[in-house]
Amino acid sequence: MDICDINADGELQRKIEREVRMQEGASRLLAACSQRDQALEASKSLLTCNARLLALLGQLQRMREAQILQRMGHRSSDVKDRLPCTGKLAISGLRIPLMWKDSEYFKNKGELHQCAVFCLLQCGKDICDTNLAMVDRTLTDICFEDTILFTEVDPEFQLRVELYSSPMADDASSGPRRLSLLGSTLGGQSGRRIRAAFDAATACGSASGRGGERAEDQPSAPAPPTTTPGPRFHLLGHTTLTMDHVQDSFKTHDLSLTATEDSPFWLPLYGSMCCRLVAQPVCMTRQVVMGRLRVKLTADADCWEDFYGVLRGPNLLCYQREKEMQSDELPLFVIPVNKNTMVSVSEEGLPAPTLLISTTCHGESIAYIVAPHIPQDAPRWLALCQQQLHDLSCWQRCCNNLMKIEEPASRKTVAARQGSLYHEMVTPSAGEGHVVQDLSAEMTELLVSYYQER
Repeated sequence: MDICDINADGELQRKIEREVRMQEGASRLLAACSQRDQALEASKSLLTCNARLLALLGQLQRMREAQILQRMGHRSSDVKDRLPCTGKLAISGLRIPLMWKDSEYFKNKGELHQCAVFCLLQCGKDICDTNLAMVDRTLTDICFEDTILFTEVDPEFQLRVELYSSPMADDASSGPRRLSLLGSTLGGQSGRRIRAAFDAATACGSASGRGGERAEDQPSAPAPPTTTPGPRFHLLGHTTLTMDHVQDSFKTHDLSLTATEDSPFWLPLYGSMCCRLVAQPVCMTRQVVMGRLRVKLTADADCWEDFYGVLRGPNLLCYQREKEMQSDELPLFVIPVNKNTMVSVSEEGLPAPTLLISTTCHGESIAYIVAPHIPQDAPRWLALCQQQLHDLSCWQRCCNNLMKIEEPASRKTVAARQGSLYHEMVTPSAGEGHVVQDLSAEMTELLVSYYQER
């Protein structure tokens, strides 16, 4: 195992240990919350922690398997010599329409059915959640204003969106609890804690219904049901989005429903979901390579002109000088580098290495001969241009135009500082006050740091 594998393995285990601590903390907070809204928030945090923990443990298992194969002489580089670049993926404007009966919505008859809902989104090892939304028959749509951003996504991504619901009817989540449940510390043997956390996470996943389509997330034996008191979230529906669903506008997607009308957490879903899913590959935003170039513009052997070239996105931009590029002025001309382009070493027998860029524009074949100002840079330009062509072909439609991604606003930091999950705990008795105070301070610090880093 080389130093890179050791560092990656250690970082992944630190993330697992952190999620284990958050799982323990969320379980204790759920057992101590005296108000329903805080119990719902704690239950949501627990479900999200369990999902992250399962994803991290799966990643660790795959990493260990890759290390074993590498030691046996099977190297992944033998399978793929050139990997595509990664990119950002953002989903926003989630809208899920509801289909209430006429007697419920228009005539306002029957019992007011109310549920707390949120969305859990997973793309690879990264998992995010939305804010909670309270839904009843006065709403025609479930709306989430969050912008969820995933970074370092590959072009073969699968974004799974899951909708969870918990009934707002009176249950064990309301009413005070004894804080003796908070008496234990967060320490303990790491291995036993991670195994116990894994069992709890898989139990929660099975109970909520999220493991049905991902066999790798399932435990080897049936997991025991969770014993944490409080409200429970259940899976209402889900869908999986891929590159084919990326579009720089709002689009409707099918939603697979998993609940029936006799379930207390049921909501009358249409079976569709509307959102804006955009992707921004790195090859569209970074300056891949730049430097002084000589470009042959005509068939005349001596007709060369000097430019400052920048390869960005599907174009090689040619400026008169570098400062024009830095001031965002328009280039003098543009050489297309897209799916219709081929880049190779020129065979014209010139004294210095040159590149031949052949492309098709409006049905007409055009060829450009380009020579870097420093001849030794020609192989680097060739390799980077060919990598750019590979990236553009892998990301397909995402490279037609640069899609705008709005950075998501920070969320939950203020609530965590105010103590949304712990400041309403029951006043402890005098005999156990010092234990609760110490643990509360530790959990306060842990929650604040946890939400700040998300």
